[in-house]
Amino acid sequence: MLKIEELEKINQFKGIYLFYGNETFLLEQQLKRIKKAFGELVKGINYILIDENNIQELISDMETPAFGYEKKLILARNTGLFKREAKGRSGGISKEVKDRINEYFKENIELINSAVILIFVEPEAEKNAVYNTIDKIGIICNFEEQKPFQIIKRLKNICNGYKVQVEENTLQYFIECCGTNMQDLINEIRKLIEYAGENGTIQKIDIDKLCTKKIESIIFDLTDNIGQKKIKEAMEVLYNLIASKEPIQKILITLYNHLKKLYFVKLAMNYNKDIAQTLNLKPNQMFLINKYKIQAKSFKTSELRTILQQLQDLDYKYKIGLIDLNIGLETILCTYCS
Repeated sequence: MLKIEELEKINQFKGIYLFYGNETFLLEQQLKRIKKAFGELVKGINYILIDENNIQELISDMETPAFGYEKKLILARNTGLFKREAKGRSGGISKEVKDRINEYFKENIELINSAVILIFVEPEAEKNAVYNTIDKIGIICNFEEQKPFQIIKRLKNICNGYKVQVEENTLQYFIECCGTNMQDLINEIRKLIEYAGENGTIQKIDIDKLCTKKIESIIFDLTDNIGQKKIKEAMEVLYNLIASKEPIQKILITLYNHLKKLYFVKLAMNYNKDIAQTLNLKPNQMFLINKYKIQAKSFKTSELRTILQQLQDLDYKYKIGLIDLNIGLETILCTYCS
């Protein structure tokens, strides 16, 4: 199995590939690169699209010559060939079809390498017989969500390409504000590059001015102010969220979930439990641990229990028409900070 960075260094493509994983932006970038390197694509002649509905035609498509062209590019998306099927469930690809495709790959790899580029694109891939065969005779790449240090390296390279300077701690702040989705980050970094201009420098203040922050990041700011009992600043953050058209229900839910995480962090710290495991954090979210720990210190465990109960009560009273959400949320925050 190749890492994404290793795959990105390949310039000549042949044979069978399996791409899967959650980092769809980088995956699609690789597909574009392969298509560009392949050259002219004529659908139905040297460019074939396969999915679960016609996967049984794969072998026939591979054996049919790409008339007038040296090679054929076959893109097979969501075929179900690598899907884990629950026992007793009907439908999907039969074992017979999977076995036939698997045997064809093993017996005809030289022919495939010389005449076909076959790319499987799947959301996830079970390590079944077909997977193991491709692992031996082809290339597999799991497009895992990038960790912050990997994202920072990529964003740094993009900025360097436009002759724009940016410090790593600024990019770390950028990720904390805008999340780890590569497509979102690329869109936001383009705005910052354009604003800084050639030979310019991206600053944290530029991120605050120009970037669309994730609501989770803004809730961090809101909770910081609540923890320090800065009611004026907390209300400003809340009003800005409302002014940006964030639904009040979403604000309430996000705040509740964030405070619940802080409550779990307090318990984990008190009982010497692993915080990452307690919060079920993904590998690309590990940078949040320190932020949660620092913020949790501003609250007592009993205070978090109380405010969580108040938010639950507010939700109930709103649903039965006893209170307006905006007024109720403002009251809870003011009461806590007073």
